[in-house]
Amino acid sequence: MADEARSGAPGKFTAEEVCQIIAVACELPEESNRPVTNWTGRELANEVIKREIVASISARQVGRYLEESDLKPHRSQYWLNNERDENPEQFDAEVKKVCDLYEKAPDLHKQGVHVVSTDEKTGIQTLEPAAETKPMKPGQIELREFEYKRHGTLDLMANFEVATGEVVASSLGPTRTEADFAAHVEQTVATDPDAPWIFLVDQLNTHKSETLVRLVARLCEVEAELGVKGKEGMLKSMPTRADFLQNEEHRIRFVYLPKHTSWLNQIEIWFGILVRRVLKRGHFKTLEELSHRILAFIEYFNKTMVKPFKWTYKGRPLAI
Repeated sequence: MADEARSGAPGKFTAEEVCQIIAVACELPEESNRPVTNWTGRELANEVIKREIVASISARQVGRYLEESDLKPHRSQYWLNNERDENPEQFDAEVKKVCDLYEKAPDLHKQGVHVVSTDEKTGIQTLEPAAETKPMKPGQIELREFEYKRHGTLDLMANFEVATGEVVASSLGPTRTEADFAAHVEQTVATDPDAPWIFLVDQLNTHKSETLVRLVARLCEVEAELGVKGKEGMLKSMPTRADFLQNEEHRIRFVYLPKHTSWLNQIEIWFGILVRRVLKRGHFKTLEELSHRILAFIEYFNKTMVKPFKWTYKGRPLAI
């Protein structure tokens, strides 16, 4: 059957008017002195009438034009500025350096070198359900009370031994200051005080602090003057401190991941395991109970689940 021409009213708005309506929809509402973040059909209709683009139009008709143009002002999503775009060669080199270290970790471990992926999991909540959990039974899954009481938070600092898959020398406490992180590193090194250590960390400022530089200088018996923070020497600025901490001549050194590459840090994979197995469905009445459960799980993990992650990414640029 052919669809033949039919009688009917012609379109009320010209192509030029429709284009102007769409153009307004693509503007920010604040440019029209409207204190909102996104347009609604009603507000767009009101604005195009106010600008005398059309004499009158319904919000529903505006909605039709937006749908035809595949525009959705009511929706948005987050995106992340790609650090690689600024300096792709440097970014790729830093990623490859981390991946190469993962690949060499087993051989380095045989030589007595510890390669550990280190990070903090902050704000772990101590949550107690307002009512008891109902266990599963045939035909019914476990039921957990929706409402809960908060009893504070803990910060976890953990190391994942890349070659063995063990979680070693974890620290739990209320804060994650530069002093806390330096104390965590010292505690970690103390488990094998004479061995070389390589810490894989992100770009957090506490990972490039004066306290950490002084600790590494003391443990590595560096006799050179460190300078003065903010003025001169190795302590002058964050970049100079990072250069010192990355020095491959030191027995204890740090390798920094590029910004926004948490996916490159193996400890983040283990944090996901911790969340799924302990935190997501756990309930705790005190900070002490939460701390005990986390430490107990780490011991359990090291006894029954430990194995190195199979890292297959080699540091090549990812296809888009």
